[in-house]
Amino acid sequence: MSAHIDITLPHGTRLHCHTAGERGRPVLLFLHGFPEGAFIWDGLLDHFAQPAHGGYRCVAPYLRGFGASSSPTDVAAYRPKFLVQDLAALIAAECGEGAPLECLVAHDWGGALAWNLANQHPQLLRRLAIVNSPHPGAFVRELQHNAAQQAASQYMHFLCRPDAEALLAENDFRRLFAFFNAPDGTPPPWLTEAVRQQYRALWQQGLTGACNYYRASPLRPPREGDPGAAAVSLPESMLEVAVPTLVLWGMDDPALLPGLLDGLPGWVPKLQLQQVAGASHWLVHEQPERLVRALGDFLLAS
Repeated sequence: MSAHIDITLPHGTRLHCHTAGERGRPVLLFLHGFPEGAFIWDGLLDHFAQPAHGGYRCVAPYLRGFGASSSPTDVAAYRPKFLVQDLAALIAAECGEGAPLECLVAHDWGGALAWNLANQHPQLLRRLAIVNSPHPGAFVRELQHNAAQQAASQYMHFLCRPDAEALLAENDFRRLFAFFNAPDGTPPPWLTEAVRQQYRALWQQGLTGACNYYRASPLRPPREGDPGAAAVSLPESMLEVAVPTLVLWGMDDPALLPGLLDGLPGWVPKLQLQQVAGASHWLVHEQPERLVRALGDFLLAS
């Protein structure tokens, strides 16, 4: 069973973390996305902390703005440079100054931060594993030029509204739970009442920090009065990821379309790409065994 601890970083941010495994062992760091929390990784923490599966030290923080972690009120506090600063400091706290993670595992917004960290601080991780989170170069390209991806990402404008938190909380978080629904509007089998209660408990702690990720980022579809990604130009030096990288992608993701996989080898030369048919954006919930197997194999690869 995972333990719950608070880690206060040198720059003052407090991250509430789920952990498993002994300190001093090689570290796996797991990053959640929106509208999720550290609890989505609990099964993987317990699995990979076991000696038979590597005996890793496993850490899953609630990112800044989520749950019991620090939630600054200023939107600017959610810019990538500050979020990456949190991760670099957390790695130092868990691994020791200058020592790398064995692997950084990340989904959705956690993946966006992970791509940035791997580019800016490659010495802090030996491997990177991404689950349905677009590489920034591909995301900018598709938001600028792919009408289908622009349409699929329109929800981002809703999450930037000043009243987004209030609307999301209405009717027992009806709109948030709808994010998980199948295309026909039915809730997925994994969304049991117990899992719903985990999400309710998280969302009841506040939604402003989570929405501020979208407000602070220009990576959204362009529209009248808001150039969004059309105003973004990323130099190649910000896109290269040299560490061995596993990308596991649910191919039925309605928000992040398969075109986002195009061109990845040009930025990520040590890439393993696994396309998962029949899985959506919520692959961590839908096919945890597939994720455990893929990550286990990746960690054993030379």
